[in-house]
Amino acid sequence: MAIHKQIPNFISLIVVSFFVIASAEVFFEERFDDGWESRWVKSDWKKDDNLAGEWNYTAGKWNGNPNDKGIQTSEDHRFYAISAKFREVNNKGKTLVFQFSVKHEQKLDCGGGYMKLISGDIDQKEFGGDTPYSIMFGPDMCGPSNKKVHAILHYNGTNHLIEKEVPCEIDQLTHVYTFILSPDATFSILIDNVEKRKGSLYTDWALLPPKRIKDPNAKKPADWDDKEYIPDPEDKKPEGYDDIPKEITDPDAKKPEDWDDEEDGEWKAPTIPNPDYKGPWAPKKIKNPAYKGKWKAPKIDNPDFKDDPDLYVYPNLKYVGIELWQVKSGTMFDNILVADDVEYAKKLAEETWGKHKDAEKAAFDEAEKKRKEEPKEEPVVSDAEDDDDSDGTDSDSESKSDTSKDSGEKEKDAHDEL
Repeated sequence: MAIHKQIPNFISLIVVSFFVIASAEVFFEERFDDGWESRWVKSDWKKDDNLAGEWNYTAGKWNGNPNDKGIQTSEDHRFYAISAKFREVNNKGKTLVFQFSVKHEQKLDCGGGYMKLISGDIDQKEFGGDTPYSIMFGPDMCGPSNKKVHAILHYNGTNHLIEKEVPCEIDQLTHVYTFILSPDATFSILIDNVEKRKGSLYTDWALLPPKRIKDPNAKKPADWDDKEYIPDPEDKKPEGYDDIPKEITDPDAKKPEDWDDEEDGEWKAPTIPNPDYKGPWAPKKIKNPAYKGKWKAPKIDNPDFKDDPDLYVYPNLKYVGIELWQVKSGTMFDNILVADDVEYAKKLAEETWGKHKDAEKAAFDEAEKKRKEEPKEEPVVSDAEDDDDSDGTDSDSESKSDTSKDSGEKEKDAHDEL
């Protein structure tokens, strides 16, 4: 009989779980299956300058499923811009979940793997670095010290960077990045379904002036004692302390045998630091019984603070976009999601990245093993090539120097614009 009682409960659990999943509202989901190009618009940004990079549709060099493809940057020293439109979304009263997977196969030294949510109407063929956005989120790396997750929110005409740095993954495998924005103005950042940072829009971004500030008119009371330690009034200087010399004659010094007093003058033994000398005397320190702690101005309500109950709201989200500058190409995006349900996002991550991550790691390890086993080929230069090269050495080196300089400037400019 107990079994019969458990069956209806089990069925109810299935029904409830199905209802929760079914009730999740997906605003945009892209797994880059057949027909993906009809949903995305490649921008002409930088095309006239011959700096617009091409996207490859691929599963990558190493993967957990050759049929699970995404889009990957394919050319070095290029700008990339592509976007997709979805029905207009207002997240007021809803949780907003922005999630995608990214992989840097090129062992990225400097470049981004972030994406943008864009509001209003834009010309997708002109989408680029100057296009306003509402949210920019994802990993960014440049140099040994800058390896972080960007979480930039647009508010009142300004882009605000998160103030607490979140480290990003730096290997060459796929990782899932999730940004969750809740109606109570709290947020959470997940990497591979693990929470890395949580907090509030009020405290982790400078979107609004602080609610409380130090009272500018407050003064430290005259009798406030903020000395934690004081000289011990009972401590007395030892008798004869001031008579101890800093230096003494070296007792081990000997007059050289060849020393001539008439020619060299009277010999004097050198001096050495006196081990008994302890420096100027000072009484020892003791805890101050009247110590009140470090004085701090009391806080008052900030007269410039005006709360915004819609601080978290983006009323007309309409596009998802990728806009990057890459010195080294090879970054791949996949499984992009904009939704209102955290559990659905976690489930999607497990069905895609979670299901294939072990196989991908094994494929990467095998690829690395083969790469290390491959013999390095030494370049063979003929005498004729030497002669030819000597004619154009200066121009070639100048050209390479200019290219390197341009790339470095673009790389710096691209990060400064963030």
